[in-house]
Amino acid sequence: MHGLSHFDPLRATLRHLIFNVIAMNAPETQTESPSSTPSTSKSDAVQAARALLKDLDSRFAVFREVSPLAIGIDKQVIAAIPDVEKKILRIALRNHTISTRYLKAMEKATLRRNLDGSDADEVNDEMRQHASTLLRERFKKNAEQKRAQEEALKAEKMRAEKLSQLTEKFGRKAK
Repeated sequence: MHGLSHFDPLRATLRHLIFNVIAMNAPETQTESPSSTPSTSKSDAVQAARALLKDLDSRFAVFREVSPLAIGIDKQVIAAIPDVEKKILRIALRNHTISTRYLKAMEKATLRRNLDGSDADEVNDEMRQHASTLLRERFKKNAEQKRAQEEALKAEKMRAEKLSQLTEKFGRKAK
């Protein structure tokens, strides 16, 4: 005698399986602690640094052409633009000098350039090697991240396919 209230162990197991698969596929909600939330002033500083870097690109060829910058270029920029904030300048220079284009230029360069484009000191082998190492690490990290994303996508696709098969096999059929 089969009724609706009859306990079916197979159905219970299936429901449990489906619930677990759905729970595994559900996006996790993460709450950020106040310390991990960026402050407005930090965000404003980053935006100001980006704007300053665009301004430097428009004013000076060494930035536009992504030439290796002379040691102490910050002092030259402050002399050329006296009202620039040192903190914002430091962030802008950091963003510029860690960019892939700048590191590639450092890898091949023999001379650093002053703000006016004149030759400054030489780029030594240690600096070239450092730029090469940073680039190699960055490309390796990017490749690992891409590989991990592809594997996660493949696993997600397999889980969805498995869930679909289970639903098709054990789901309620309309009569």
